[in-house]
Amino acid sequence: MTAPEAGRGIGNGESAAEITTTFVGLPRDSFRILHVSTGNVCRSPITERLTRHFVSQRLGVLGGGLIVESAGTWGHEGAPMEANAETVLADFGADASGFVGRELLDEHVIRADLVLTATRDHRAQVISMGHSAGLRTFTLKEFTRLVKAIDPATLPPLEDGVVTRARALVRAAAALRGWLLAPTAEADEVYDPYGAPLTFFRSVGDEIHQALDPVVTALTGVAART
Repeated sequence: MTAPEAGRGIGNGESAAEITTTFVGLPRDSFRILHVSTGNVCRSPITERLTRHFVSQRLGVLGGGLIVESAGTWGHEGAPMEANAETVLADFGADASGFVGRELLDEHVIRADLVLTATRDHRAQVISMGHSAGLRTFTLKEFTRLVKAIDPATLPPLEDGVVTRARALVRAAAALRGWLLAPTAEADEVYDPYGAPLTFFRSVGDEIHQALDPVVTALTGVAART
């Protein structure tokens, strides 16, 4: 995926006018994944770009109506991602170019079909914004835990489209939420590496990778290549 493609319709860098226009005319044959952290310069950019990268690896392209973006509850509007976050993405062969930090807005939550947050506090903040976000907002690790319990055979085949499969996956995960609890509160958290050395950023990157792998497999119906 080239840098111009990354900045047009599938990620950050949209102006307020573009956000409003996209929301008003948003086609229902799309599925938006919104990754949320605090500053939108470390965890959520890594998660956004790794999601795109891993989906592209499985399907060949990031398309079929799947849109991946991110924002921060205290987002550094207009800021680049942290240099260590870029290095982590480079480690995985993912594209960090063209990223612009964003503050989380109502519009982002309204148009998101799935919101994946770094922590439980972020999840609570998204849900507190309203917009019936509760059933489609999870921490990343919470969603991973639920997805692992879903029988892939119960999901629509990829031939029906990624969007149809993704919507069914979210419904199935929401239905399981009260039955599969985390072993500890910390199990659903991805801790903030802001200001930490590269070694800690890399450990967070590995943590995000491990959480994303089963999610992307469930979304695409294609396992990672070994």
